[in-house]
Amino acid sequence: MVSHMPAIVVIGGGVIGTSVAHYLACKGAKVTLLEKGDLASGSSGACDGLIFIQSKKPGVHLQLALASLELYEELYKELPGHIEFKKSGGMVIFETDAEFEAMCGYIQDQQATGIDVSLLNTNQALKKEPYLSKHIKGATFFPLDAQVNPIALTLGFALSAKQNGARIITRTIVKGIKIQNNRVSSVQTDQGDFNTDVIINAAGANASEIAAMVGINIPITPRRGQIVVTQAVKPILKHCLISAKYIAAKYHPALAKEKGEGISMEQTQNGNLLLGSTREFAGFNKQNTPEGITRIIEQTTRIIPELKKLHVIRTFAGLRPYTPDSLPILGQVDHPKGFVMAAGHEGDGIALAPITGKLIAQMILTGKTDIPLDAFAVDRFQLQKETT
Repeated sequence: MVSHMPAIVVIGGGVIGTSVAHYLACKGAKVTLLEKGDLASGSSGACDGLIFIQSKKPGVHLQLALASLELYEELYKELPGHIEFKKSGGMVIFETDAEFEAMCGYIQDQQATGIDVSLLNTNQALKKEPYLSKHIKGATFFPLDAQVNPIALTLGFALSAKQNGARIITRTIVKGIKIQNNRVSSVQTDQGDFNTDVIINAAGANASEIAAMVGINIPITPRRGQIVVTQAVKPILKHCLISAKYIAAKYHPALAKEKGEGISMEQTQNGNLLLGSTREFAGFNKQNTPEGITRIIEQTTRIIPELKKLHVIRTFAGLRPYTPDSLPILGQVDHPKGFVMAAGHEGDGIALAPITGKLIAQMILTGKTDIPLDAFAVDRFQLQKETT
């Protein structure tokens, strides 16, 4: 338990940083959030809004996702603005017999944890989604999978934090971090220094750069995801859809494609369809590529042929913060004291933002968390390196 309310600086104005700021400010903490651009100007403004639960591997990953979904049930009523939260249900589509077999094992593991995932044959899947291609082999369905507007969510967290006393400072570049007696003491920026007791690194794909300022090597690298946006049309999709490719590959690696990619599809409340997504290591290059966009269109129109009739109105790309084991890095580092990680969610930032914010706030203010953070500690990578 902290003896006094610490001064806290959150670095990063995406969905993770603003969620942390929201949960801290609501508990009366003194919070300053620093963002080098505008709020949601990074990955949180260049992603889809899927809150997919059934895609999470049973264990701590799934536990986090379920806890986060529970928080969403209240957040959409409490946060300022309309975050467009909708529990639409989700389907994982499989196109080959091999994917079907792999998904059968996956579903058994999910059901063993109490998750009400059902297996659908082709006809059952088509009844739920009439525009699906008849060539698909089947699907899974989970009624609690949901979607949200990522930009509205980020801005909702930020506005809530501000209403509860947080300072939100954008267009401010972090230049360095001062350490005194093995404890963080201030954040140096192009707008001056910010004295602090605690620094939360929620810088997404740039989190490694921030960690390097205190001498820590964090294995977070940017992974580009390109997305296609169609014109707004009448409802085509009733649910959120993803393909089974990357899930099936976890159980049968031979099924992994060269790019290791699956696709995702959702229809927003405005009627636009968001179609994604590539998974590319291209450094910090956020440019769309003809090859990436072509792959997305080819794969999504194969599953939903009706999409061929639609116009593409824009494309964009974001950089997901990738970690080697696909789990985020959360919690206090060994040294310096007061430096806390909240990054590395890759494609799960939207799904896990609420629970991440809540747990980080609990850890800082009480020293305890509802869900243990041991599995997400940064030293897990160092330990793996030592034992291999």
